[in-house]
Amino acid sequence: MAIVAKTDAIRISPRKVRLVADSVRNLPLDEALLALRVINQRGARVLEKTLRSAIANAVNNAKVEQTGLRIAQIIVNEGPALKRYHASTRGRIHPYKRRSSNVTIVLDEKAKGVAQ
Repeated sequence: MAIVAKTDAIRISPRKVRLVADSVRNLPLDEALLALRVINQRGARVLEKTLRSAIANAVNNAKVEQTGLRIAQIIVNEGPALKRYHASTRGRIHPYKRRSSNVTIVLDEKAKGVAQ
């Protein structure tokens, strides 16, 4: 049974969040939480909060023990972009985007009897 937690429109570029997500993707749950606490990037804080939310969803809503969970997927997609302009010479402007991210973490139960 898949347990999902989503965080939308985070004001951090998806590329920066993906770097952190890739570093914890295949770790056990407790090691992933510890790693996210130690990693010194803004994306780590967001991923930690979303992972803790997914764990809380599993424990409170699905009545699953935390020890029987593993990270199935961490998906980081582009969120809405704010379009901004930078003043340039001779009265011109240069457009740029302030990017945001949507994070989805999917947890599932470990297979019983199989060491992972």
